[in-house]
Amino acid sequence: MQPRPQPDVLELFRAFAELPEEAMDAVEGALLIAQAEYPALERSFYRRQLFELAREAHETCTGDLTHRLEKLSRLFSGRWGFRGNHEDYYDPRNSFLNDVLDRRTGIPITLSLVYIEAGRGAGLELVGVGMPGHFLVGVAGRNDLYVDAFSGGALLTRADCAARLRELHPDIAFQPGFLAPVSPRQILVRMLNNLLEIYLQMDRFAKALVPLEMILHLEPGQPHWLRRRALVHYHLKNYSRAIADLEAYLAQAPDALDRAELERHLLALRQLRSLVN
Repeated sequence: MQPRPQPDVLELFRAFAELPEEAMDAVEGALLIAQAEYPALERSFYRRQLFELAREAHETCTGDLTHRLEKLSRLFSGRWGFRGNHEDYYDPRNSFLNDVLDRRTGIPITLSLVYIEAGRGAGLELVGVGMPGHFLVGVAGRNDLYVDAFSGGALLTRADCAARLRELHPDIAFQPGFLAPVSPRQILVRMLNNLLEIYLQMDRFAKALVPLEMILHLEPGQPHWLRRRALVHYHLKNYSRAIADLEAYLAQAPDALDRAELERHLLALRQLRSLVN
């Protein structure tokens, strides 16, 4: 039997990224991100896993809002065994939803995504909260109750969130806007940027191109991603592509503060290209 041809995941993601915000499903986007790493991944298999978590939450999490959240957190960290990966926080697998479901460990944003999906089964309208440095779960229409999925589903007040930020990032002054809900598109950009930073720290530049391509599909109007992709292409000795990205960046950001420096880089890149052609 011939192996089934694998889909072009970047093309699937491009079509996904063109959806209107109200039609965008963060879980589908997260599974497409994972499929870029695992081409044979069956997204439907992991959707069924999430459905089973939501079904159990529906059966177990009863009572008022706080009681349902408390019961969901006990399921999440107890029966289901989800926990923050403190031991290897920067393992790329923490950013892939299939690995998080298989290994029951991850980083705040991927664990929050699982928690939100499970909470839907319990009738909870949960949202992602993009606090800098530590993603949280919020309750739609409430500004006094949050969940830290990375810490076993701990329930937090606004004051607790501010304290958590001071503990993790003492150089960042807390602002109430840090607890605003974020859209599925913003969730996926943050997931991809986490993955990008990991690959750059590891000097895995070919890997870094994938999250960059996906981010550019999600945020085509943000030229700074072109600047970042130019640097990755430079490290990969893709000089023509690096030049094209820098030229596009400067065309879209004509008032860039570092324009003179980037124009010098462009000149150097053109000289490098001439040497290898």
